[in-house]
Amino acid sequence: MAAKGERRGSATSEWREARNARARARLDKALPAVFPPLVLRHALSRPFVPPTPRLAVESYWRTHVLRADRLARGLAARSGHPEGWTWRLGPKEEGLATSFRIPPAPFREPAFARGRGHCCVCGQPVFRFGWHEDLWGTGEPNRNAGWHAACVAAWKFWIAASDHVKLLKARQRHRCSETGKRLLRTAEVDHRVPLYRVWREHRDAPWPELLGYWGLPNLQVVNRAAHAGKCAAEAGERAAHRRQAADQRGTM
Repeated sequence: MAAKGERRGSATSEWREARNARARARLDKALPAVFPPLVLRHALSRPFVPPTPRLAVESYWRTHVLRADRLARGLAARSGHPEGWTWRLGPKEEGLATSFRIPPAPFREPAFARGRGHCCVCGQPVFRFGWHEDLWGTGEPNRNAGWHAACVAAWKFWIAASDHVKLLKARQRHRCSETGKRLLRTAEVDHRVPLYRVWREHRDAPWPELLGYWGLPNLQVVNRAAHAGKCAAEAGERAAHRRQAADQRGTM
């Protein structure tokens, strides 16, 4: 049995080596003279080498999602708050978020979209391979692209931060933000400032500042019991706010 398992493992290893050799050959052939060295180093270290520069860039940002989050918010700050834009909810067909749990994205709205060659998340020009800087000196964005690879990774992080609980745990040195105790296996990702309060109290903040409420600055990992207590307190606060609003409407 052991010999059979060893043969299977050897066959898998040989298949992977052959596959990576073909992928490396494709990647080498497609690489331009200028390419981000960190991305190339990352690509060549993967168990499965990406066969194209574009896939290498996407793999890099998927792995370094916290860098992607920081970069995407920095690019948004470079674009700035679009004049005349306000955060509102509405139908997806109009480029609007249907819930306050989705990050606001003005450049996805037809009235503020900057067109192909510009990122629909941050609004900045997109260059070769979904990169955010013109390393190649062309002076022109890639008109076939509509987003940065980094911004795609950041967007996925913003809407599903719980998928990265292990990464966030490590960043907190495995300590619960609420209690200071060691994080358990069942610990959960939480927004320090709940998103309903962002919608209610910070709706008029500058757009780049708003994105921080979905990104790392507003995320924490807490043990499930502490999270349940925090959620219960927030539910009570929301109920009290609704009652107060109803009372005010009744006196008008």
